[in-house]
Amino acid sequence: METLRVIQMNSLQEIETAIMSLPESDLRKLSTWLQDYLQDAWDKQIEIDAKSGKLDKLIQNVNLDIAANRIKPLDEILNNS
Repeated sequence: METLRVIQMNSLQEIETAIMSLPESDLRKLSTWLQDYLQDAWDKQIEIDAKSGKLDKLIQNVNLDIAANRIKPLDEILNNS
């Protein structure tokens, strides 16, 4: 049975060094975990900003652009057409 080691790291440099020593399989797991963590944090921040009214002006501007037909289809933008 593998024993759990708890290592306290006090600096970004220590964390970076530890990450660089991980095997590739653990790097991939860490990458997936970090992406999920950051996505959750982003979603929570968007929710907080929306509830607080920080996005109201942006939404108002988007609605004005739509009403004035100053928009392009997303496919057109993504395809650089």
